[in-house]
Amino acid sequence: PIPYPVPLPNALAKAMHIRWLFWLTTLSNITLHMGTKDRRARQRLNLRQQILDAARDILVREGYDGLSMRRVADRIDYSPTAIYLHFKDKQALVVSLCDETFARLTAELEALEKDVKDPLVRLRRGMACYVNFGLKNPNHYVPALILPHPEDALDAERQAEIVGPQSASMRALGCLRRAIVDAMTAKKIRKVDPDVTTRAW
Repeated sequence: PIPYPVPLPNALAKAMHIRWLFWLTTLSNITLHMGTKDRRARQRLNLRQQILDAARDILVREGYDGLSMRRVADRIDYSPTAIYLHFKDKQALVVSLCDETFARLTAELEALEKDVKDPLVRLRRGMACYVNFGLKNPNHYVPALILPHPEDALDAERQAEIVGPQSASMRALGCLRRAIVDAMTAKKIRKVDPDVTTRAW
């Protein structure tokens, strides 16, 4: 029974009781819907990560030519259709792999910019970040920086996504470039071409 703050006439009490039950049912349905929606969102994210992990492993072991949407689907026991719900095609999958790799590295480099004021120290630690990230995450590092792709592996649009100014890879390089420029301005290193130096690294 649901207690009421004051006694009510029978008819009014019945009406209030019905409304109260309706409100509780509606609230329960909303909560259930939100829980189901959140669970589905988590499942989609988990599946996307499974796809990326499987694609990365295939790419490292067998190269670009060995990677296919069907191979990834077989690896994680899903249908190819499920893969296409997350990635338009093989190129989109490769671009996402590169972006995921650099996103993690960029987060570390951008944290350095906030925490370390000395540009030379920041530059040294930034270069160390690149090396340490590669050592700790070889399967992430190889597809993005080491594994050669055929010249026609990515079309112009996808290549632009990877090298665009807002891409994670360019933001990572930007952190190092700014450290080089700041170190030159502070006269802690000799003058060099910051673009060439960054790319050489």
